[in-house]
Amino acid sequence: MFQVKWIWENLKGYRGRYVFALTLSVVCNILILATPVLSALIVDGYLTGDDALFNIANKKGTLILLILGLIAFTAVKSLLQYVCCMSYEKSSQGVIFSLRTRLFRTVENQDMTFYDEYRTGDIMTRLTGDLDMIRHMLAFVFRGLIESVTLLLAAVVYFFVVDWKMAICILALTPLIFIISFRLKRVVGPVHMRLREKLAAMNTAAQENISGNRVIKAFAREQYEIDKFGRINKEYSAANKAASLKWLSFSPYLEGIAVSLSAVMLLAGGIFLITKSITMGEYIAISGLIWAVSNPMRSLGMYVNDTQRFMASAMKIMDIFYKKPAIKDPENAYTPKEIKGDVEFKNVSFSYGNTKVLKNVSFKINSGETVAVMGETGSGKTTLINLIPRFYDVPGGEVLVDGVNVKKYALKSLRRNISMATQDVLLYSDTIDGNIAYGNSDMPEKDVYKCADFAGASEFIDKMPEGYDTIIGERGVGLSGGQKQRISLARAIAVKPKILILDDTTSAVDLEMEKHIQDSLKNLGFECTKIIIAQRISSTKDADKIIILDDGKIVEMGTHTELLRNKGYYYDVFMLQNEGFERSEG
Repeated sequence: MFQVKWIWENLKGYRGRYVFALTLSVVCNILILATPVLSALIVDGYLTGDDALFNIANKKGTLILLILGLIAFTAVKSLLQYVCCMSYEKSSQGVIFSLRTRLFRTVENQDMTFYDEYRTGDIMTRLTGDLDMIRHMLAFVFRGLIESVTLLLAAVVYFFVVDWKMAICILALTPLIFIISFRLKRVVGPVHMRLREKLAAMNTAAQENISGNRVIKAFAREQYEIDKFGRINKEYSAANKAASLKWLSFSPYLEGIAVSLSAVMLLAGGIFLITKSITMGEYIAISGLIWAVSNPMRSLGMYVNDTQRFMASAMKIMDIFYKKPAIKDPENAYTPKEIKGDVEFKNVSFSYGNTKVLKNVSFKINSGETVAVMGETGSGKTTLINLIPRFYDVPGGEVLVDGVNVKKYALKSLRRNISMATQDVLLYSDTIDGNIAYGNSDMPEKDVYKCADFAGASEFIDKMPEGYDTIIGERGVGLSGGQKQRISLARAIAVKPKILILDDTTSAVDLEMEKHIQDSLKNLGFECTKIIIAQRISSTKDADKIIILDDGKIVEMGTHTELLRNKGYYYDVFMLQNEGFERSEG
């Protein structure tokens, strides 16, 4: 099983402790034999044996030693079991901590294609429930298997030492256990894979409903979402029941075989006792060890079931664990400390699957220029700006920054010079100060205030209960759309980027505030190239260059005056927003 090999690889740093725990499990279960062996000596020597009266009268010291031995072995076994449990717990918790850290780092370093492919709920399931199953396997299942096998082998060896015929009678039913367990393994494996998928679907539905609660309430769709979640929950519940019933359908057979051992013990043991093949002490010892055979038989099915659950979870974790991002640093990556801010697209084409989004796009932006990008929804504007920080790689053409293909840059070096503020704002559950200074946690307070003032945010921040120390809710709950956009803009400006990308950042602010922001962008106090996606003419008219996209192609490019003269898409938008006239003839 390569899942077990994977676990062993990730036990690095904890292997010694874990092997020590496994060894203690073996020792503890071998020590269990001390109780029946010593009990047999006491019964045969001092209760039922021919020399019992003589021994009681003349060998009391031996009896006391045997009793003290029972107490000592029990105390030692208890102490070792405590150390063993602690070793299992520390090693399993340590491994899961390392795995979760590694897995989160892997997820964090993935490119945008990864997040397009995997659902949030599915990723969360892998980071939580699936990892807990790994810990359960390490701390309980492997331990249980080792203890069961050791206990069974120790008991079998003792049975053969006492009487081989008695041992064969007791073990005659053992092959049935392995046949049933093998069949159980084949049946429950696919069931647990389906169960795992249903759990991921349920987590995804819950995550989407929690993050989208405002939309749900706005459309009064609470009952619809409750019903939808109910259906998904019902499917998960059905899958869970199916998995449990598969295991339970085999349980009576395993339990029946385990219980039948007591009957075998009574029948065969009675015959061997009558024929004096075994002594009363040996009969009591074997009887006391029957559970050492029956319990592993009972537990084997449960361990097989848990192992299949582990394998399903491990497969899901490994799918991400070994996933390498397609977008990564090249060999001998270009790592300039600072860039100038020149941006150039050369015959760039890009597709999402079979959908072509950009088609042979070419243009150049000189450092320090302000360029606006306009176009209808779906024309490729957001895709275009996502190619500059290399969120996606272009299959055709080149995207250049300072004349160097972005594929040749070290990602960190490229992206720390680029800052973005988007229409869909994500703010963290932190203070306003923390959100603005997100890109530079060591930023002085005065710089935070200055950035907020540039973005027109200081006006409403000063009125908040605790000012810049006000904690805002998840995703900016409690703030208006315009307020969130202004904090997002302040955050983008705060890192003093060489390329500032604004994706419809002022769509939710009024015209007066927009004018304040536009004036601030002209006087940032540091040189940077500005690329602005906007639908308002007021946001684009002062740009050095305006690019109009339509169906992934550049259909117009020029200044405000030049595009009005062309009387194309830009002219139509201008007329609609400023005069409301239809496009004039000619």
